[in-house]
Parts: sequence; structure tokens; C-alpha cells
Amino acid sequence: MLRFILSFFGTIFSWVTTGLFLAALVIGGVFWMYGRDLPNHEALAQYQPPTISRIYSGEGKIIDEFARERRLYTPPEEIPDLVKHAFISAEDKNFYHHKGYDLRGMVAAALTAAQGGPLRGASTITQQVMKNFLLSSERSAERKIKELILATRLEQTLSKDEILGLYLNEIDLGVRSFGVTAAAQSYFNKTLSELTPEEAAFLAIHPKAPYSYNPAKNYDGALTRRNFVLREMYENGYLTQAAYETAREQPIKTVQTGDYPSYRESLPTRDYFTDEIRRQLSKNFGEEEFFEGGLSIRATIDPEMQTNAAHALQKRLEELDRSLGQWRGTGKTIELASLDDDTWEAALAEVRVARDVTLDGKWYVGAVNAVGDSALTVLVEDGIGEVSVPREDIKWMRGSFRDNFSRGDVVHLRRMTTGDNGQGDLIRWSLRQVPEVQGGFMAMDVNTGRVLAMQGGFSYQNSVFNRATQATRQPGSSFKPFVYAAALDSGFTPATIIVDAPIEVNTPQGVWRPKNASRKFYGPTPLRTGIEQSRNLMTIRLAQEVGMDVVAGYAERFGVYDHMGQYLASALGAEETTVFKMVSAYAMFANGGERVEPTLVDRVQDRYGRTIYRHDQRVCEECEVAALEPGVAPKIVANRERMINAITAYQLTSMMQGVVQRGTAAGRVNLPVPVAGKTGTTNDGKDAWFMGFTSNIVAGCYIGYDTPRAMRGASGGGYCGPVFNDFMQDAVKKYGGGKFKVPPGGHFIKIDRYTGARLSDSASGPNVVAEYFRDGEEPVFGLMYDGGFAMGSDLPLFQGEENASDDGDREVQTSTGRVIKVPKKATINSLSSGGLY
Repeated sequence: MLRFILSFFGTIFSWVTTGLFLAALVIGGVFWMYGRDLPNHEALAQYQPPTISRIYSGEGKIIDEFARERRLYTPPEEIPDLVKHAFISAEDKNFYHHKGYDLRGMVAAALTAAQGGPLRGASTITQQVMKNFLLSSERSAERKIKELILATRLEQTLSKDEILGLYLNEIDLGVRSFGVTAAAQSYFNKTLSELTPEEAAFLAIHPKAPYSYNPAKNYDGALTRRNFVLREMYENGYLTQAAYETAREQPIKTVQTGDYPSYRESLPTRDYFTDEIRRQLSKNFGEEEFFEGGLSIRATIDPEMQTNAAHALQKRLEELDRSLGQWRGTGKTIELASLDDDTWEAALAEVRVARDVTLDGKWYVGAVNAVGDSALTVLVEDGIGEVSVPREDIKWMRGSFRDNFSRGDVVHLRRMTTGDNGQGDLIRWSLRQVPEVQGGFMAMDVNTGRVLAMQGGFSYQNSVFNRATQATRQPGSSFKPFVYAAALDSGFTPATIIVDAPIEVNTPQGVWRPKNASRKFYGPTPLRTGIEQSRNLMTIRLAQEVGMDVVAGYAERFGVYDHMGQYLASALGAEETTVFKMVSAYAMFANGGERVEPTLVDRVQDRYGRTIYRHDQRVCEECEVAALEPGVAPKIVANRERMINAITAYQLTSMMQGVVQRGTAAGRVNLPVPVAGKTGTTNDGKDAWFMGFTSNIVAGCYIGYDTPRAMRGASGGGYCGPVFNDFMQDAVKKYGGGKFKVPPGGHFIKIDRYTGARLSDSASGPNVVAEYFRDGEEPVFGLMYDGGFAMGSDLPLFQGEENASDDGDREVQTSTGRVIKVPKKATINSLSSGGLY
């Protein structure tokens, strides 16, 4: 009997042993099969999660953020224990004790499922890290096996805190925020160290269902789940009973429920400046690095000057738009039913129109509710409600309210008050519209190339197209200084006489007859007057005399064009460029002829704080010296390439001062410091430009329709001059300005600006100009250049009535050796700004 019993149990033991062996063999085979060709888990030790790149102003304030996923990386050692304990309690209470998988939790989940309960994954935090980083999210046995294998391997490679750090920085926690740091900011506008126990527990409810517990939509569900996590924290010993009881009684307060202001409220709205940084750095570093690299970018922007630039351009564009007397509005409407059932504000919120305009106060968005003869009733968002617009407000537009408006139209309005920027007592509500005519503006430090302000249009939210950097337009006469620079470097002087007379050029398309903007010609005229009055015919003759190959070389060297065609029409600005390139090129006139590279960024640091780009490449030779003599500053060497002779740069600057004082920009620019500039207007007034500078700031403006068409009465001085002047008034107050530096190696000689004749050193009067000439190059007065074009012998010498005499004719010699007689007395003709002809 005993033998039978022992035999029976022996058989059972053999079967069990064999079964266990076979099961182990099968399990081992399965794990061996699925363990092959798995992703390399060791790479997680060097894992760099994609994080937000931030742009900072010079004062260190965040002005914009860029990311594909909103994630802020925090090293594991800097994550507070309170946050760690909340997630461990919610997701994996045995995290610090298991080796990657929780066998007890898996068995409990299986028993629950077998009893008809909800199916739980029973995944540890380590397994979730493997799923999130190296595997897919599919529900399958194969993925689960791979997850277990990799989790076990990872536990042997990284410490628990390192694994937890990966998890807490990667996990999706709703509201499009990834990682605990970004989520804390998005939900509470707080840092991790500022979180309370109930707030940390609230973050921990989201990993399983990131978008199911938004308290604005599912408050009760979020509260129940949060209190469950708090109880788990208490039972696991992470909270005292008093702290637990206090925390569970607290309501859920978040940004989404309106209890805290959003962090976005402290950020300026995105504008052309930061978007251009995105465009340039994405090109330089790659889009992946820019959007996921966690870069810290120190921008060159001056926020005050940026606002001034935006307002100066917006003001002028609105003035030009209103002068046309046409109402276009936004072109958007809302359903009339929303006006009747009082859901209009929600309907308005869905309408995409510009909400970033702050010209003379914030522009609000509203919907027309009633159209009357003497007033327009509008429902305005932002909690303002119903307002009335009086008939007097639309005196600038053609037609009545009924002619221009319908119920449901979406419109812009601003408060007209007794104070500036919408402050003070309300006078009335005024209708506004985004102008159809657009433009671009940019301002830059002439010595460092730091871009201080950039406005690429009326409103970024209305149109993200940056007309300062992306719009390629004909610069017209604002290109002429580069022709004159080539001439001055080739031996010409500001007193050189150039013939202003009709020209005919045979081209494959037929005879080209360029003209001055005034449709008149003025005879032999000094170089200075040619640029001051923007003479097209003089410029063409000068370009022909110097050689278009030389002019093209200068334009390319200054960066105006990459490859300039050697056509005479190009000397008048017929080829296309951008405001960005023109401002950069003019900076080299302003700083004495040295190359300056424009930049929107001072420095870029990677996620670890290492500098990977720095704009300022100057060398400080004595910065590493332990001590300097009292009163002695370190010497900084720029080592910048010289673009043109310093005397040439000063001569051009002096002539462009004349443009502002008495030329095509006269009366448009009036600053308390010396200023130089040049206007530009193209055929039919399709493009209007003004480029100008003081001793330390250069700025440029362009105005025109996006699809080029004529602008009535357009001129560079009239359209863009006021924009430059408004901006520079504020810029001069902040940055100052002084006389333009006179370089060594030259001397002043007084001349008559009409005739180019030399005058005595004691001469004075409105027509007397002190020109700067190079030492050792005594100018030849009376020599006249005609570019080799035919010229009549009876052209009057251009000079002022007040400077003319009744003496006889005067002989002058052209560059070809021909001698002609011209009368000394001539009539001054009026002339508008030069154009492209």
C-alpha cells in the first residue's frame, strides 16, 4: 500500500516537474524568440526628450515659444519628491521594489479580469517607459512580452530615479502638455516646487487618460480620481493623515476653470520678429533641432522699439487706406441665429480675424447687430457687449451704414477716448479695418548688425507673410546710392558734373527712353544734386560711364542682390530685393564702409546651457588680463571687412543728408540729430521706399500692394518718410545720435551745389555746400560726363535763380573732350521723387 501511494505521488511529481520544465522551456523559447532584434534600450541613457525652444528678449523675458510637443525638461534630481510620490502612488506603488515588472500586480489584474472586472494593464512605470519610447501602443500579447523583456533589461542599465525621470518628462498629461513641468505650468501656471499635494495628485490622474479629466469638462470625474490618488499617497506613507484630509477637501482650481491666469497671458502675441527667428534658425540648425532641441535664444529685439515700429507702420497704412474712402471690412460673417439666441460671442470666437492690433488702443472684434441711418449697433466680444457707432465715424468712407454693412458682419472697432492708447474717458466707438495696402519696416544698429525692430505687415494674425524679409520688390531710386558709391570709388566727386538730358537706348524689346519723374531734364548738374533730387537720367549716364559690371559688383558685395543683371535699367532699381537686404546694405554707409552682418539673434544655447551660436565675433585682447591700469578699458578689435573707402562712405552720407534737407524727402523727416536717407518710387507708384540712418541706427520702410498695382500719388518720401520719422523720433530719444564721423585723409572745399563751381572758403548761403575731397586728388572743376550718349549743345546749366548772373555763356568740356557753350542763367524746375523708368 505504501509503495502504491509513493508510486502515485511520484508519478504526479514527475508530471508536474515535466510540465513545469516544458512550461519553462516554452516560456523561455517565447522570450528568446521575442527578445531578438529588440530596440536598443541602452540608448535611453543618452535620451534627450524633445523640449520647447524659447526666445528671450535682451532683458531675459520670454517673448515666444516654439515646439511640436509642449515639453519642458527637468532633470530627475530636480523633480520634487511630492510629484514623484503622486505618480508612483497612481501608477506603480511598488516601483522602488520590483525589477521592471510587478508579478503580484499582474496576477491581481488577471484575477480581476477573470471575475468579470475591468481589464487593467498592470504595467509598471518601467514598462510604460518602454512602451512610450521604444514600442508601439497596440494592445497585443507580443507587445506585452517585448515590454517585459525590455523593462527587465532597462532596470539593469539605469537607476530607478533615472527611469522615473524619463517617465515624468515624457508622459502626455493633457492640454497638449508633455511632462510634469509643462503640465504644471499649463494647469496651474506654477513651477513644480510650487505645487501643493492636491495639485501634484491632480497631475498624476492623467497618464491613463490624458484628455478625459479636463476639469472644465469633467470636474466630478477629475475630483474623484484626484482623491483616489491622494488616498493612495496617504496609504503609501507619502502624506500624513492631516495633510491628506486637508488636501482632499480642496476644490480643483486650474487655469482651465478660470482660477489661475494662463502663462500665455504673460507672453506677447507672436509677431513677425520671432517668426522670422523661427524661419532663420530652422534653416541654420534644422527644424527638428529648433522645435525639439530645447534651445534658449537671446533675441536682439528691443520690445519698446518693436511696438513703436509696428505702430508707425500701422498708422501710415491706415491713413493711406482711409484716404481711398472704401469700406471692405473683414469679409467674415456669423450666423444670424447666433445673434438671436445670444450665442454670438461663441460664434465670434471661432472667427479667425486679427486680434493683435493695438494701434492707439486695442482693436476689438464685434458683430453687427442692427444697421440704422444714424448709428450702427455692434456686439463686441471680451465681455463688452452692445455698443453704438455714430454716423460721424464713417465720414471717411463712401456711402451710408446701409450701403456698407449688413447684420452679422464681423468688424473691428476701437475705443476713441480722451487719452492715448485707449485710455481715458470714452468718446465713441470707431470702426476700423485692416488696410489692403501693406508694407514692411526694419531697424538695425549700424555697428553691430543687431536688428532692433521688424514689422512685416499691418498684422501678423491677419497675414504671416513677412514683407520685410520675404517680399522681393523693386527698390527704385533707393538703389541709386550704390551706383554713386561705385562712381565715387572710381574717381568721381560730389562736385562732378553729369549731364541730365534725354536718352535713347536700343534694346531687343525696342527703344527705351527713360525719364525723370518730373518728365523734364535739367542739363549739366553736380553729382550731389543728382542724388538729392533723384535724377534718373543722370544715374543712367553715370552707370554707363562707370560700367554696369562695376555697379553690379558693388550691389552684390553689399548684399543687395545675389546676382545682378548688367542692364542700365537695373541702375534705377529695376531688380527685386528685400527691406532686410537694403537696410543691411545702408548700414555700411552709416558706419563708415565696414561690413556688418544683420542678425535677429545675439546668442543660442542648447538644453545644457552651452553656447552654440554667438553673433558678436569681436576679439577682446585684454579681457583675460587680471588687472588693467585705472581708467583703462579693454581693447576690442572688430576685424571687419571694409566694403568701400571710408571717405566714399562719408561723401555718400553727406549727399544723402541733402536728400532729407532739401531733396525728395524734405519736409518728411525732421529729427533732432543729423540724418541721411534716400527715397525710392517705382513705375506708376507701385512701390514706395525710404531708407535712412543716423549715426547709430539705420531703418528702412517699404509700402505697396502684395499684388503690385499703382498707388495714387505714391512717393517714397510721402508714403514711407512719415513711418521712418515717427519711429526714429522715439529711437533717437532712447539711443541718441550725433554728427557723422569725418574720416581722415580728406579736406573740405566749398562749392555751389547748382553749378558745382568752386567757391571761396568764406562763401555762405543756401546754395553753398562744403564737400569733402580726398587729399592729393584735387578735383577738376568744369569737366562734364555724359556717359557717351548724344547730347544737344544748347542745354541750360542747372543752377538757382538766386545764384545766376547776367554774364555771357560759359564753356564746359565733356568727358569725351567736346566743348559746348551753356548759359549761366537757368530756371529751376520742380521735381518729385525719382522713379523707375
